[in-house]
Parts: sequence; C-alpha cells; structure tokens
Amino acid sequence: MPVIPIDSLDHPLLADYADLTDVALRRILEPAGGLYLAESSKVIERAVAAGHVPRSVLLQEKWLADLAWVAERFPEVPIFVASDALLEQLTGFQMHRGALASMHRPVLPDARELLASARTVVVLEDIVDHTNVGAAFRSAAGLGADAVLISPRCADPLYRRSVRVSMGTVLQVPWTRIGEWKDAAPLLHELGFTIAALALGDDSIPLPEFTQNLPDRVAIVLGTEGDGLSRRALAAADVRVEIPMLHGVDSLNVASAGAVALYALRYGARKG
Repeated sequence: MPVIPIDSLDHPLLADYADLTDVALRRILEPAGGLYLAESSKVIERAVAAGHVPRSVLLQEKWLADLAWVAERFPEVPIFVASDALLEQLTGFQMHRGALASMHRPVLPDARELLASARTVVVLEDIVDHTNVGAAFRSAAGLGADAVLISPRCADPLYRRSVRVSMGTVLQVPWTRIGEWKDAAPLLHELGFTIAALALGDDSIPLPEFTQNLPDRVAIVLGTEGDGLSRRALAAADVRVEIPMLHGVDSLNVASAGAVALYALRYGARKG
C-alpha cells in the first residue's frame, strides 16, 4: 500500500474528504458515490471488522503506526499523510481523532431477510439529528435490539457524527431503510410484529403495563425530535406506549426514550 505524503489537494481521491462540515452534509441522506467516512482508528477497525472495505485513508503522520494493520490487510489502498493545516483546509474541520477512511458503502439488506429471526426491532422515523441517530443505535446495540429500521427521510446512520456518537455500533447492529408506512406496516404485520408507537395520547399504555405481557415480536417506533411520530405512523401502530414521567415533564429526548423502552422490553414478560 502506498503511503503518500501530500502538500497539495490535487489528487482525485482526496475529493472524498472535501467539505465535510455539518452545514454542508447534514441534509444528505446518503452521499453520492456509494461511500461513507469512518473517523478514528477505532471506528475504521470496526468498519473493517464488519466487512467494509476502505477506498483510501487520510491521516496525520503521528497516527501512521496505529493504522499499520490497514497497510498489511489492504496493500492496494493509498494512505494520504498531511499536516494538520492541510487536513483542515481539505475537510473543513480539525481532525482531532487523527484519521479518516473513505469506505465503500455496503449494500443494505432486504428488510424481510433482516427481520427473519428478529424479535425486538427499533424503527426510527424521520429523525434528522445525526447525534440522536447515533445515540439510538448505541442503545439498540447495548440493550438488545435485533435490528434497526430507518424511514426514507431519517438521517444517514453512516454519517461520521452518527458513527462517532454510536461508538461504532452502527457498524455492528443490523439495519436497513424501509419504505413508507403503506408498505412497511403490512410487512411488519405479515412477519408477526406488533407495531408499538412510543407516543403520548389518551389511549397510550404505560410502558410498565405494556411490558407485563409482551407480544412475541415487537417493533418500537421512535419519532422525529420536533413533531414526534407522523399521523401515518400512529395510524399504522397497533398500540401506543408512553413512559410515565414526573415533575411536569412530558417526554424525553428521542434517543433517551428509546433506551428506556428497550431496557423495559429486555426484562419484560413475553406472552406464552
């Protein structure tokens, strides 16, 4: 693998790293070219462990030894080494974590195949904050969700901030995008899932009550930060579930609410 010191930004592969500021990228669901960026040596290692293949690596010279294993495993992949100032000029931010890898984006699995053996899944509907997406994936990994489904307008889990906040778990938890509710709900029902919307309402069931007699297969649906779940999601749900709150607080951050719900589901009693 060639180690390429750079003092200019002319190499065509460096375009993968150009303008990575949140302002430029936060509205992009899946960047063009079938690529995503893994930030830090730990995340790069987890990406490769998940079967993902790097296209190139960009780093500060002091991190070269930490990524020597990439050179051994992928001898054809170029490693670009540059000064802090040039890296910031290229990417638009200070690379405190030392390394970035441009990774080939894996093909997303078919939802039916992904759900074949799942019992507890999380559905993220239109969550646009990458931090919340990453935190939701971390909860899903740590609290036993079998898979995560994301709506067509949900932020990209492989965006570098999502990956970083998730501590790399977006590379470990099986996930895929689903279609609109008119298609997603029939599929979930066909596969035996009870769709449980985490939402306030006059007909909502307290979470402890819901977990006393859990369906065999549950899809917990979490909504967007501002407006919550859409009317289509609520109409598709078989049940609404709420987390009992104190001191006049009506709700939690979406990622926190998902963590509470998953913890309760983990220790709930399944029917039969």
